[in-house]
Amino acid sequence: MITTAEQLRALYAAPGERALRKQQARLDAHCQRFMALSPFCVLSTGGGAGAFMDASPRGGPPGFVQVADAHTVLLPDAGGNNRLDTLGNLLQDPRIGLLFMIPGVDETLRINGRARLRDEPAFTERFSAERQRPKLVIEVQVAEVYLHCAKALMRSRLWQAGAHIERSALPTMNEMIHDQIHAGPVQESQEAMVQRYARQIADEQAPWVG
Repeated sequence: MITTAEQLRALYAAPGERALRKQQARLDAHCQRFMALSPFCVLSTGGGAGAFMDASPRGGPPGFVQVADAHTVLLPDAGGNNRLDTLGNLLQDPRIGLLFMIPGVDETLRINGRARLRDEPAFTERFSAERQRPKLVIEVQVAEVYLHCAKALMRSRLWQAGAHIERSALPTMNEMIHDQIHAGPVQESQEAMVQRYARQIADEQAPWVG
């Protein structure tokens, strides 16, 4: 069992100069372009008092996460399951990690920083042109940013059609959850659920009228 940093380092070669130097403290033109093309990111947060870490997927039209300046990004909060895991965590511990992906691109963009939950009109109205005005915006002060190599996505063949799994390989989401919580018979089919989500997303992305 590995229990010390010395034991861990002994298993691996030292990182190369390029791997160390690529970490930046600001969003340069390349990182901003990457975010402008990205429709998907994963948020990593951790709550206080020893709470477990949490990873939450977020998506929208390419560029749905805005770059306010080289040190600040703004992520609108969209409708979800209302558990508020991510948002509650950030109230306890403002540290946040973001991982951005672009379909068809094997490289990813990683951002670490500190977040604040902003509900002021100056923040929420920035997103009213392309979607319903969000209840709040996650403002991230960037501390570390770097482009991550392509190896993980190449190994997974994530974007290759030949590696895609048919949805029918799994039960429907409703069937799985009903089984987990020992609920009654499933009342909504997978197709009906997808259609319902599609209507909700269309409503979200309709222009906001204040």
